[in-house]
Amino acid sequence: MITKEKTVYADKTAKTTKLAVTSMLAALAAVLMFFEFPLGFIAPSFYEFDFSEVPVLVGTFSMGPVAGVVIEFIKIFIKFLIKGTTTGGVGELANFLIGCSLILPAGLIYKFKKTRVGAIAGVLTGTLTMAVVGVLLNTFVLVPLYSAFMPLEEIIKMGQAIFPAINSTFTFCLFCVGPFNIIKGLIISAVVFIIYKPLSNLIRNLDSLMKKIGEKDEALTNKN
Repeated sequence: MITKEKTVYADKTAKTTKLAVTSMLAALAAVLMFFEFPLGFIAPSFYEFDFSEVPVLVGTFSMGPVAGVVIEFIKIFIKFLIKGTTTGGVGELANFLIGCSLILPAGLIYKFKKTRVGAIAGVLTGTLTMAVVGVLLNTFVLVPLYSAFMPLEEIIKMGQAIFPAINSTFTFCLFCVGPFNIIKGLIISAVVFIIYKPLSNLIRNLDSLMKKIGEKDEALTNKN
């Protein structure tokens, strides 16, 4: 028979496990943010690729969209604390929104269809959403902000060196930022598909370990 005390203990154990996994994935994501490299064939060098969304997406699939948003926020907040900001926090907010535009659609679709097809549909939808959101945020927020450090004409020229059809902020974002985020989303998704199963098994094992520790603590408490 399941007692109320056991149910409460199980809830506490689940919350503790979720907090531990969220913290570990957020810390890993924050570290990965510092290993950036450009994709010069698709966008100017100041657009840099990193694998920090991999732990975020793993957390989203294993614990849900809300956990994914929390991991995304902690990741960016840690980098903000370490490196500071040159945009008054606007750039960090935009990056948070772009990251969420990938993980939220992916997580919501997978939450209601926990199959391989659901996961594929989720990451493809998330990738397309991230591309659209990235184009809009860069057009109206990030590129205008960045033009305070580099003249807009110079930014457009850097884009034209890759795609001669670029002649404005919008076409720059459409032909450089959009494809950059599509490639980023596809690479991140491919990596997650490779590592998700072993990582999800590790998370389940951690949860089982936390439950066993909780049961031992409960037994000791009852003896006392």
